[in-house]
Amino acid sequence: MPVIDTQHDLDTRTLTITAEFDAPVQRIWRIYADPRQLEKIWGPPTYPATVVEHDLTPGGRVHYFMTSPEGEKFAGYWKVTAVDEPRSFSFEDGFADLDFNPNPDLPVSRNVYTFTEHEGRTRVTYVSTFETAEGLQKVLEMGIVEGATGAINQIDELLTS
Repeated sequence: MPVIDTQHDLDTRTLTITAEFDAPVQRIWRIYADPRQLEKIWGPPTYPATVVEHDLTPGGRVHYFMTSPEGEKFAGYWKVTAVDEPRSFSFEDGFADLDFNPNPDLPVSRNVYTFTEHEGRTRVTYVSTFETAEGLQKVLEMGIVEGATGAINQIDELLTS
């Protein structure tokens, strides 16, 4: 399994997931830079993602929705804040309605994804920081750790396809 560690800290309002992959940094970067590849790993296995808009540049946006096994759609967005290809990118991630208007009733996180070479593999550190401890607690209760771990663990399959 690629995910090697998950930590959350309500005091700092952070969720940190660490994963390692048997692929070069540039290959892992391309998964996030290519909307068709991102679709294969963004949602948990039972909630596949569809990327509708993808602009991985500072100020760019990524709009997506995940589809439940029952066909219900759950939309979200990224507002890209920084890109240092292929080392890292940062973005705000939020929930949205199906027209991609932000949902003010659900928390927004600031995210930094960092890609580094580590002992011949790529280590990715995913750090999400929430505005409030309550926002982090809400997504923990919604199953973010299980969902994100399931999504990230799909990367190995994508690498071999």
